[in-house]
Amino acid sequence: MVGVTAIFEMVLEVILLMGKLLYFWLEAMVLAALPASVRGKNISGETVLITGAGSGIGRLLAKRFADRSCRLVLWDVNKEGNEETAAQVQRFGITVKTYTVDLSDAKQIYQTAEKVKREMGDIDILVNNAGIVTGRKFMQCPDEMVQKTMQVNVQAHFWTVKAFLPSMLDRNHGHIVNIASSAGLLGVSGLADYCASKFAAVGFEESLRYELETSGKTGVHTTAVCPYLIDTGMFDGCKSRFSFLLPKLKPDDVVDSIMDAILCNSAIVIIPKILYAFIALKGILPIKVVFLLCDFMGVNSMMKTFKGRGKAVQ
Repeated sequence: MVGVTAIFEMVLEVILLMGKLLYFWLEAMVLAALPASVRGKNISGETVLITGAGSGIGRLLAKRFADRSCRLVLWDVNKEGNEETAAQVQRFGITVKTYTVDLSDAKQIYQTAEKVKREMGDIDILVNNAGIVTGRKFMQCPDEMVQKTMQVNVQAHFWTVKAFLPSMLDRNHGHIVNIASSAGLLGVSGLADYCASKFAAVGFEESLRYELETSGKTGVHTTAVCPYLIDTGMFDGCKSRFSFLLPKLKPDDVVDSIMDAILCNSAIVIIPKILYAFIALKGILPIKVVFLLCDFMGVNSMMKTFKGRGKAVQ
């Protein structure tokens, strides 16, 4: 009887699982069909911290959040660029505070975080946007630059989350956004250290999300953002063989996708959408086939013409 009961319970559990799988599959399809303007959350009045806010995607995100009446906390190692971003968002009539932070320094991150808590209160949305790229083949990359790439691109995520997640958990309210890269889903020749840091950022977000879900903190969300090359200057000189299929992304388009993902509590967003198919193929095709396809598309040679901004900057 004990064996029969155990089998019955297992069958019942499988039936319930299949029912839930079907429900969430259908739910995802319905939600995907609805625009963010319909299903998106209201973030007006929330306090948003953006790292790497002094230029590029960070500056554009600051403007979008300001347009939604958010209070802004801007972090960047470049004081002048950060102040310029603040000046541009102040016309929205919102509260904005700037902090000069070296994100490769964990101690400085924690110290600045404490200052933010005293001056601005709890953070509702944390956007880990800052990133650097060396653009060199692995054996030509100095050890200190490998270390700094990991410190800025992923370790800084650890320290900012440790600093601001506790208050989110206490309130069961918050959102952590980690700007990663499509290079965090598919390796690229000439980007070994960068890919390693972005793979880590994607894995960190996924693991953290599962921790939050299993702890029942349904009001705290995470999002991993994985864009292809963005036309911000960071990857100047790089291009794939068939740029009409995979052109560099326009910054405004990327920010539109990021904002939609945040408003809809999307767990991950890959930009452009055609990359979803590439990533799926990576999971089912033989490794040599994937390599040949990447070689044919020019992915393995795109870094040969890399120019960047002239130096690795946050």
